Formats: sequence, structure tokens, C-alpha cells
Amino acid sequence: MARKAPGRRKPVRPPKDAAGDWLGAEWLTGQLLIAMPSMRDPRFAQSVICLCAHSEDGAMGLVLNRPLEKLSFTALLKQLGVAPVPPARSLRMLAGGPVDGGRGFVLHSGEWSTEGTIDVDSQTRLTSSIDVLRAVAQGGGPRDCILALGYAGWGPGQLEDEIAANSWLSVPLDETLLYGTKPEDTWRLALAKLKVDPLLLSGAAGRA
Repeated sequence: MARKAPGRRKPVRPPKDAAGDWLGAEWLTGQLLIAMPSMRDPRFAQSVICLCAHSEDGAMGLVLNRPLEKLSFTALLKQLGVAPVPPARSLRMLAGGPVDGGRGFVLHSGEWSTEGTIDVDSQTRLTSSIDVLRAVAQGGGPRDCILALGYAGWGPGQLEDEIAANSWLSVPLDETLLYGTKPEDTWRLALAKLKVDPLLLSGAAGRA
């Protein structure tokens, strides 16, 4: 799903531990990325990202705490010609990242799937088919779900470099952070999972 970089920039390097040793070929699919307080890119400052795919080809994730301000779920359904409008259910709408902002992704609980649905972890799935929107509009679909427009993408080795540079921490997926937390609280509560004062994180390694 991630947009691939033209050619391979450099060999993939897994993250380092606190001692500076490589951790081995560990892919972080199904983890939450938490931006370090020192993150300078304004697109990702204080962001929490669900990493939906990570391999030697790159990585793709959805930002969980950037509400989509200018488009409602009902308006989106009207644009796509999905009935009924108004829908029987509604979804929280997020700006999932700076890449391909016109493309939608539904991150959802694992009891539901359709053609093209992929597993993020054992309890979380990702669907980009319009079928999931039809199901939700009719009152069905996954039990828990959020809709993101756009995504965050990394080319081969890029995310590993950013983690090694202490731009990100990673922790296991948490359903409460995915579906039950207000966006403005997500970063703080994600850091609370680490039981570490954010002010002390600037020199920490990029793994939890």
C-alpha cells in the first residue's frame, strides 16, 4: 500500500537498542509509532501512527490523532454515492497522513472482512474497499472502526533510519488508543504506556 521510492536508497537497517546494537530483522507491522517530543516535522509532531505495513520495501501507517476538519462522514458518502444518507452509523474521520489524501482507509476490529482486507495484527484489520463504507452506512460493518484519508509512507530503510535517530518510539497496538481515545489525548496516553516522563525521552532509544 505504501508508495514505493524509485529504487532502493540504502540497505534496510533495523532499529538499534539502548546500547547501540542492531535488534535484528524485526518489522514493526501492528505497532504504534509515537513521535518523540523532539520531532521537528510539523506534519508528525506529537503524532501517534498505527503502522499497518512494514517490510524491506518500506512502511505505511495511519496517523490516529489528526481529526479531519473539513469533511464529515455523511458528506463523504454523498460524494461517493453510498446510501443511505444520513447513514445508520457514523465513523470518526482522520487525516491519515500527507500521502494520497484522496484515498480512504478504514482501520477496524478483526471480526469483519471483505475482499482486499488485510491483517494488521491478530485483532486489527485494514480495508480500503468501498464495501466497508456501504456496510457501516447500513448499520453493519466492523464493531469498531475509524476512517482515515491519506497515509504516512516511508521508502526502503527510511523508517529504520528515523527510529535509529530517535524520532519515534514504538509500542504494541492498543484498542483503546485506536477507537476509544479523543485525538487530543492520544499522544499523551500513548506515552503514558511507556511509564516514562516525556521530558526525559530526548536521549532514549527508539523502542519500548
